[in-house]
Amino acid sequence: MDVTLHLAQDPDADELLGRSPLAALVGMLLDQQVPMEWAFKGPRTIADRLGADDLEAHDIAAQDPESFAALLSEKPAVHRYPGSMAKRVQQLCQYLVEHYDGNAELVWKGVTDGTELLRRLEELPGFGKQKAQIFLALLGKQLGVAPKGWREAAGPYGEAGSFRSVADITGPESLAKVRAHKQEMKAAAKAAKADKTSKAAEK
Repeated sequence: MDVTLHLAQDPDADELLGRSPLAALVGMLLDQQVPMEWAFKGPRTIADRLGADDLEAHDIAAQDPESFAALLSEKPAVHRYPGSMAKRVQQLCQYLVEHYDGNAELVWKGVTDGTELLRRLEELPGFGKQKAQIFLALLGKQLGVAPKGWREAAGPYGEAGSFRSVADITGPESLAKVRAHKQEMKAAAKAAKADKTSKAAEK
């Protein structure tokens, strides 16, 4: 991998995401309950605090859990919930060591079928179906990994010309569109919940 990404909106962080499969996976893992840029800046921050130029699955998997949690908790914290996310990052790296010899790229390298790739991504610790589909869309749209049927496997996130997720962010303008879409989804979910509550109250 050696592409230019704009997910963290930070040149150093984005440079690492574009060349490191593990950094991209860790960024995706961190992308929950915090702004997208904060999540995708995390891998660079972790690497810097480990005194490394890249993330290494064997190294992270072998870290003392308390020390690693403290590393993510240093100010500025890598995530709103640094302790639990440190545990998840270690679990992801331990899984990669066990199943892919620590090489994150082997999760998708040589896979020729989109459904199979989605299955592999869903098996990663911390990756539910939605996160797996978004990462699959990112692989297909920006990282040149496009096995047969990847758009279908990625669901709505695979649609060309959409602005639904990090897979569609290529700069500040698309970031604003994706953020607007997420806010619309959140507002719709909130309205649906309120509607459900009021109907239940009427019964």
